[in-house]
Order: sequence, then C-alpha cells, then structure tokens
Amino acid sequence: MGEIRLTMSQALVRWMAAQSIRQLDGSLAPAFAGVWAIFGHGNVAGLGEALYSVRDELPTFRGHNEQAMAHSAISYAKQKQRRQMMAVTSSIGPGATNMVTAAALAHVNRLPVLLLPGDVFANRRPDPVLQQVEAFADGTVSANDCFRPVSRYFDRMTRPEQILQALPKAMSVLTDPADCGPVTLALCQDVQAEAYHYPEDFFEPKIWEIRRTRPDADEFAHLVQQIHSAKTPMIIAGGGVRYSGASAALAAVVEKTGIPVAATQAGKSCLPDGHPHYVGAMGVTGSSAANQLAEEADLVLSIGSRLQDFVTGSNGHIKGQVVAINVQPHDAIKHQAQTVICDAKVGLEQLLEALDNQVSEAYLDHISALNKDWEAARESVCAAPSDNQLPSDSQVIGAVNRAMPDNAIVVGAAGSMPGELHKLWHAAETGGYHMEYGFSCMGYEVAAGIGVHMAAPTRPNVVFAGDGSYLMMNSELATAVMMGVDMTLIITDNRGFGCINRLQAATGGAAFNNLLADSTHEVLPDIDYVQHAASLGAHAQKADTIADLEEMVRKAVDAGGVQVIVIDTDPGPSTEAGGTWWDVAVPEVSDRPDVQAAHQTYKQGLVRQNKGTY
Repeated sequence: MGEIRLTMSQALVRWMAAQSIRQLDGSLAPAFAGVWAIFGHGNVAGLGEALYSVRDELPTFRGHNEQAMAHSAISYAKQKQRRQMMAVTSSIGPGATNMVTAAALAHVNRLPVLLLPGDVFANRRPDPVLQQVEAFADGTVSANDCFRPVSRYFDRMTRPEQILQALPKAMSVLTDPADCGPVTLALCQDVQAEAYHYPEDFFEPKIWEIRRTRPDADEFAHLVQQIHSAKTPMIIAGGGVRYSGASAALAAVVEKTGIPVAATQAGKSCLPDGHPHYVGAMGVTGSSAANQLAEEADLVLSIGSRLQDFVTGSNGHIKGQVVAINVQPHDAIKHQAQTVICDAKVGLEQLLEALDNQVSEAYLDHISALNKDWEAARESVCAAPSDNQLPSDSQVIGAVNRAMPDNAIVVGAAGSMPGELHKLWHAAETGGYHMEYGFSCMGYEVAAGIGVHMAAPTRPNVVFAGDGSYLMMNSELATAVMMGVDMTLIITDNRGFGCINRLQAATGGAAFNNLLADSTHEVLPDIDYVQHAASLGAHAQKADTIADLEEMVRKAVDAGGVQVIVIDTDPGPSTEAGGTWWDVAVPEVSDRPDVQAAHQTYKQGLVRQNKGTY
C-alpha cells in the first residue's frame, strides 16, 4: 500500500472531495458542495492553504459572519433533503463561538453540517495564544468545547493521523438518517500544518448510501391492524417525509385510503396545499381543519415528526392513539406513541400494499367540509385591506403568495412570519416551503436565502424577515449580491418584536421592551431599511400599499438578483382562525389584574394536559 505525505489540512480537504452520496433519483453527487470560510490566524495558514489547492473541486465561499455562513450551509442541506451538505470553517475564539448557535440550530432540526473551527496549539508552546479561552481548572478546555452539547459528534484533532479515524466517524453521522446532525472537528492550528504519511487508499472515492431501515414485522402488522380498525384516522407528516423522499408514497397512500394529512413546519409542502387530502398545518400554528380532525381522530399516524410542542399543543391537543413511524426511537416514543422504527418511504410503500380499506364517505364529507371552511377563512385574512390602515402580516403573505409562481420556495425562521406562513402560505408544489422553526433562530432568514438558491437555483425563492430579524443579521445580503444569488427579501417593519409583544399581551403582561415605542430608550430610531439594503448592493424599494407590494414582487422575480421590498405593517393583529393552546407559563403571583386573569386562563389550559404522563 502506497503512502503520500500531506499536511493534516491537505489530507482533510482531499478526503472531503473524494466523498459522494447517492441521491434520491439514484444519481451521485459530491457529499460536500463546498466550504464556507472566514479566515483568521487559527485557520488561514493551514486549512486556508489546503482549500486553495482544491478550489476547483471543492469550492470555498466567503461570508461576512460565521453564524450566517453556517446558516447558509444548513439551509442548503435542508433544501437538498440531507443528500448534500457543506462545511464551515472559522478561526479560534469569537469566530468559532459565533457558530455555536448555528450548531444548535442544526442539532435541533436534525440537519448535517461539518464545522471546522480552528483551535489552540496542541503543543502549547505559545500558550496562551491570541483569542484563547483559558480554563483555570482544566488545561484541555478551549472555546470549542462549547460545541459539545450541540454536536452529534465532536472531536479535537491534536495529531495529524487522527483524521484517519475521525473523518469516517464524522461522515457516518452526517449521513445517518437517525443520528443526522452537526459534526464538529476542532482543528488545532499547529496540527493543521503538520505533515503525515497517509495511506493512498484513504483518498479513494467513496459512495455513501443513505440507509433505509425496514420495519419490524410485528410492529408493522399491528399498525396495519390499527388502521383497518380506525374510524377517524389522520396522518401528521413531519420533516422525515421530505428527507426520505416519501412525498409520492404518502400521496399514494392517502389517495387509496382517504386518510387526511396535516403537516408540521418541517413537513409542510410534502404534499401540495391543493391536494384534496391535505388539511393544512398542524398544531398551535395550524389550520382549523387539521386541528379539529386531530381532536376527533381515534388514530394519529405521526410520520417523521419529533412531535414538538407546537405540533401537539403542548401535549394537550391529540386525544387518540398515536403511532409513530420514525427512524429515531428517541422521537418515535414521544406522546406515549406505539412505534414503528423505519424509513418513512419504506413504511409508506409497505402500507400502500397492505391497506385495502378506505375511510367512510361520512368522514370524507366531514374532511371536505372542514377544508372548505378553512380555505374560506384563509382567503379572508389574506385578502387585500379595503382601507388605508397598515396591513397585517397575513395580508402581506396573501399579496406575496399571489405574486409568486407556483414553483416558488418560501423561506423564513422566527417572529410572526413562521406561524402565519405555516397556516396561510399556499405551497403549490412539493418542496416549496422552507422554514426553520425547530430552533426558531432570528437571523437565519437572509443567509438561508443564499443556501436555498444554491440548492435549487431554478426555483425562485422569497424570504420573509421582520425588522427585528433583519437587524440581527443582515450582513449576508452583501454575500448574496457578490455571489449572484437570486432572492426576493420581504422586510415587514412593525417597529419592534411584534410577535413577542402579542404574546406578552396574551399572558397579561404590560407593553414593555418589545416594540420600540414601549422601550425605555429616549430616542427611537427611524431606520431606512431601503437605504440600508441598497448600501449592501441589493436593489431595494418600499411598498406603500398591498397592491404596490404585489406588483413589486412580480417584477422582482422577473428581474432576478437580490431584491429587497420593505413594507410597514401593523404589529397588533394575528390570524385568529385555527391554532390551538400553547403552554406559556403565566406567573402565579402578580399585583397586576391582567396577569391574575391570564393565570386563571392558563390554569384552564393546563387541564388539556395529562400531567405526569408526558
């Protein structure tokens, strides 16, 4: 067996370039579509030089913020259904810790990203080096230890030969349907530049197959029996349906059986919104049709969902027996569910063969009536306002939805928009809804627009961000411009954190510290978002009315490039139709009557939960 002398960094990037993943259509694609990098003293000499040598086969992209770069990488992997991914590298210190938030986001959402932060010197000769975090009681600790609780796999490279074991382990996690998530390999900066005689066969091309777990025969047989016995079954489709490429299989099952389907944030657009058996979003941000059916269902089949509190109404909404099809037992056992541990597509394909019954005509009529009622409510709140008052978020969504083509991808993350979009956005085609609501991370939006464009360049995307999220992280607008990204960004300016202002009011709190007008600051900023976006290179304009917005969006999609449209909105209203109770604890003791009243309402909500069970 031959050997080749390389630095650890050179070996790392050469190995990355040799990895490929089988795609859903059977084709092969590079496992790593590129590396996002901001260089500093902890990675420029070692990894930076190595990336330069492979820039044609493993491209390097430059961002403006380490967290945002990682968001772009994560959104790319999400839109690619976890079949391609990216790596992100930073220097030590603040560059590394900037990525911890993104690591948590990927961890919660079960999304693959390879994080390569620089680290301190393994030889410790120059300790303490610039930006080094010194732990007085533990000499082995560095800032990168912050990644441990938010990484599926963590390792620190203190010798160059350690990547021979670490890289295959990392890749096994990144491609594992059950354990998929962020991997952090902390790269000591001296080790990055150290050479080693690596075996040549380490760099031979390798194809990674995403395994499809098949169900246990007894578990599956019991599921089939339960579905045959159920009178009012329903399906909750989660992100696992999309990541397994199971949309067609799901459609076939529900068309054969008539079982209605509701979707989580991650599962939305696994079926088009116009599908006759799709009843809308599920849970706190759900449609009235989906939520009423969930209340009435005698069997709820959860497919590829982690059953987060927004889906289950804080474990107080679903009354019937839950059966969970999931690759991850940790998720499958939630909500006292009976489990079928398997890949979503495999499970649905086997159900298609095993099921021979359809729900009753009465149930089909009930589903259809609920759907019609919900669609009427949706159209009503999305219609253009008839007066000159500031529009609501729902009216903005309606205008943008009407203006975007059917193959558009809508992108969002935090604040008011994810809840309203989950309820109201009409995704006409599969894969047209991209929401980060596992971690609900403000600042994800603009960076995600880049990743979505890179993953699906032929589909127009529209990104929603409130003024609060935009102010948190807008620097990647400049990155989008210099990369030639096509993206339409809608900035809804309600002059503060409108979503939490409404939650504050709903829990009896006084208006305080959310809207700018309710802060304690003497001078309130009058921010010109159009000028700001334009200063970063975007084409920016302001819509004065909903009609203006609709027309501007149509033209923006045709024009391409980075288009920003700002519109002032009313922070007060939100869509009352649909939704269900959400557990947000209200103080038991307060001298304010509004809080006292809210606590009494809260106690009534707690009755929905079976305390001590979940």
